[in-house]
Amino acid sequence: MFKNYLKIAWRNLVKNKGYTLINVGGLALGMAVTLIIGLWIQDELTYNSYFQNKTKIAQVFQSQTFNNETGTGPAIPRPLEKALREGYGDNFKHLVMVTWTGDRYLKYKETNLSRTGNCAQRETPELLDLQIIKGEKDGLREINSIMLSESTAKALFGDEEPIGKTVQVSNQYDLMVTSVYKDIPVNNSFNDTDYLIPWEQYLATTEWVRNAEDSWGNNSFQMFVQMADNANMDRTSESIRNVKKDLNEDTAEFNPQIFLFPMEEWYLRGNFENGKQTGGRIKYVWLFGFIGAFVLLLACINFMNLSTARSEKRSKEVGIRKSIGSQRGQLIYQFLSESFLVVLFAFFIALVIVLLSLNGFNELARKEIAFPWSNPVFWGISLFFVLFTALLAGSYPALYLSSFKPVDVLKGTFKTGRYAGLPRKILVVLQFTVSVAFIIGTVIVMEQINHAKNRPVGYDKEGLIQIPTFSQDFSGKYDLMRTEFLSSNAVVEMSSSSSPTTRIWSNRGGFTWEGKPEGFQEDLAWTEVSPEYAKSLNLKIVEGRDFSREFATDSLGVLINETAKKYLGMQNPVGKFLKDDDEEDPGPPLKIIGVVQDMITQSPYEPVKQGVYVYDRFNNSSYYNLRLNPEKSSSENIAVVERVFKEHFPDIPFEYDFIDEEYGEKFASEERIGSLSGIFTALAILISCLGLFGLTSFVAEQRTKEIGVRKVLGASVFNVWNMLSKDFLKLVTISCFIAIPISYYIMNGWLQDYPYRVILEWWIFLLAVVGAMGVTVLTVSFQAIKAAKANPVKSLRTE
Repeated sequence: MFKNYLKIAWRNLVKNKGYTLINVGGLALGMAVTLIIGLWIQDELTYNSYFQNKTKIAQVFQSQTFNNETGTGPAIPRPLEKALREGYGDNFKHLVMVTWTGDRYLKYKETNLSRTGNCAQRETPELLDLQIIKGEKDGLREINSIMLSESTAKALFGDEEPIGKTVQVSNQYDLMVTSVYKDIPVNNSFNDTDYLIPWEQYLATTEWVRNAEDSWGNNSFQMFVQMADNANMDRTSESIRNVKKDLNEDTAEFNPQIFLFPMEEWYLRGNFENGKQTGGRIKYVWLFGFIGAFVLLLACINFMNLSTARSEKRSKEVGIRKSIGSQRGQLIYQFLSESFLVVLFAFFIALVIVLLSLNGFNELARKEIAFPWSNPVFWGISLFFVLFTALLAGSYPALYLSSFKPVDVLKGTFKTGRYAGLPRKILVVLQFTVSVAFIIGTVIVMEQINHAKNRPVGYDKEGLIQIPTFSQDFSGKYDLMRTEFLSSNAVVEMSSSSSPTTRIWSNRGGFTWEGKPEGFQEDLAWTEVSPEYAKSLNLKIVEGRDFSREFATDSLGVLINETAKKYLGMQNPVGKFLKDDDEEDPGPPLKIIGVVQDMITQSPYEPVKQGVYVYDRFNNSSYYNLRLNPEKSSSENIAVVERVFKEHFPDIPFEYDFIDEEYGEKFASEERIGSLSGIFTALAILISCLGLFGLTSFVAEQRTKEIGVRKVLGASVFNVWNMLSKDFLKLVTISCFIAIPISYYIMNGWLQDYPYRVILEWWIFLLAVVGAMGVTVLTVSFQAIKAAKANPVKSLRTE
């Protein structure tokens, strides 16, 4: 029986090639979009699934309150390790201190590489369940050991056996390779861990870390834990909440709250606002999930509309079948089998579309999604997906067509009724409501990105590069390198800084100043710079003066930004002092010599943070900042800079970043979302237009004789076009009126996540309306004009 249904379905599809093409094409596009979005969502939801202990791993987080505003993050003080081990050790199977991920130079013979990694305590490989390829899992047991990822070991040693070989780290100390572990996949939080160095080595070579053993106020560390088998993470998190406040009175004023942040939530729910978890990338998962569902719905609506629109052509078929004994249930099965056949064809075409577009999608989304050919779960879900889509697309046409009465049909008295087309009109309205909403949403996303991009940066990022200086080899050589670079004529100015231009690496408090309010808890972005910092960045001095080597007292001078001036409550800050309030070991007072223009160093969507730029007395630079010669090409300048660099640092890889590219990365996430939304919006509109094209074609065919009569009576092409177009334009107008308030509500809520945001203006909504109307007119006009120009003799000669 089912085989017979499929035969009939196939014949109907072949007989009506135009409608079949529209149905199959629309469904294939909709299903392809849904499949790609499904693969993207699956990749997002399985982030960190590489780690078998994912549900038991957490990072220790801390919330602190400054002037009634609570900030939350992973930075914790070093003494917390001892407090948790001694007071709560039974709750943890592993507890490890780990440095922030950073770059180091790894050298073996003539090979010198820059790689990212961490210094970590001995149990870290066990906590992360690293897959050891060579050597031992307990590879951090000895102070002079190092563990390497497979790709790093291959790059350093080639085909040589790496175990037991000695690697020189940042030209500072030698370590022996004890283990090689499998590279951690991209969709994981530790994917950039190319090496692991023992924590004890970090302590031995870094004095300030050793001195921070009892410093509760130095939040410069991070800690990870794996829960014991019988321990509950939530209860443990609650029990350690006040441990820092209880053990250290000096930091109690900031109400420090310690808690465990589960690995399962790091990636998708990592945002905190005023001490409360507020979500994160999970909003994009929901967003694209809704987009995928709606795009598929649009494609199904096309199928429903075209199937029911052709009801009169199939009414006699239904009447004859019913008259010879077919039950309504059998007819429903027949029409559903036709729907299944269309969806199955569409699914295979959708697979081809996905395979052809996956590489481009990965590049755009910055993913490494592979098609899951060997995954039985995927194929099981795909089968359900096909059946669900067939049922969704075919249920209404099957119920509608099978309801015809055979007596009326065969006597020729069957009429579809004046309201028969109402469901189709509702579906068209729904289609274009979704499409218009997509247009508005995409425009607002792009406007928000451009709004932030057009925000004054505060410095000149064009022609500015930064070179990392993560080695002792750079110590004490700043003045020499500045002279060399300036003499090369490739650089017009140079400075050094303890943080990159586009980041804030350090925040400090503990100062007093004239007029400081009682109980005020300051939090200042702290950057140590060479005297030429403002000049190299073309940073404007708005009050006072810049650093000068001619004034010896400037070694205890500071520059503050405009936001810091307001934050500190200083009307005339130049000449005022910032004094260390540490009674036991107060540092020298720092004199404010100038105020610089605000520069964006964090997110361009957030307010500029209050910043202090301190004269670098202790050579704490992490970057050289070079202003390239604007009269020469960048490639020419870079070649000269590299030559000079290699003359002085032959054993260190030459690396640099253009600041404008680094700054552009701040928009990368939103731009990817905007680009993907734009593509999916275009496809949604295309699917809607396919349906509209098919309906217009059917209406024109249905009213062929009417059009012929009208033309004989003198109707113009415009009259006929207007007759066929106005009903569809009315439906799209209704769609716009529905879509605008819905879009406004949703996008206004989305914008609330950005303190620096675009204002929703009327032209955005007008643009979407005009766009939808224009697309409708173009789509309808093709069939309408074709029908209007047809020879009326051909349509009337059978009368």
